[in-house]
Amino acid sequence: MAEVIVVDHPLVQHKLSWLRDKDTDSALFRTLLGEVAMLLAYELTRELPIGMTEVHTPLVAMQAPRLAGKPPVLISILRAGNGLLEGVLKLIPTASVGHVGLYRDPETLQAVEYYYKVPTDIAERDVLVVDPMLATGHSAVAAIDRLKKDSPRSLRFLCLLAAPEGIEAFHAAHPDVDIVTAAIDERLNDHGYILPGLGDAGDRMYGTK
Repeated sequence: MAEVIVVDHPLVQHKLSWLRDKDTDSALFRTLLGEVAMLLAYELTRELPIGMTEVHTPLVAMQAPRLAGKPPVLISILRAGNGLLEGVLKLIPTASVGHVGLYRDPETLQAVEYYYKVPTDIAERDVLVVDPMLATGHSAVAAIDRLKKDSPRSLRFLCLLAAPEGIEAFHAAHPDVDIVTAAIDERLNDHGYILPGLGDAGDRMYGTK
């Protein structure tokens, strides 16, 4: 069974508190989101395969660990996923990038796909999916559903905040995919937003409504 991994590192929690603050402006919000993403990515990438290669230090040759095989693929769920994507890319600059475009139908709260573009060799790679909020879980489930059709080597999901309802829906659909998050909040409100949450991550990133 998959895990839900909450990264409770003090720096993650400190930065998350600034992200929650309604007075944090868009520029600082984007900076903090990237910084938290980089910290979360340490946990997200824990299971990446390692191989040994010969390295010559200034003193001697040795066998040293390096990532094995092709670099992972980072998949951003548009549009808010791009805020996390930039932070993870700083940690894994050799990663390839794909995008899944989804929007939430305001009546049904279901995810509707409008864009899908991933590397052609995704079946040979580990895939790390990023999206700030796991609220109802509909977008994340739809993105993983779509990605599984291309048979990636492995899948993991990174989010900034998760609601219990979203976790339940996600693992009901995908019990084999780990979730890495900075916090599990209390619940969803009637409009499908996480409480206490931080509002709409995409709007706060880009200064839109």
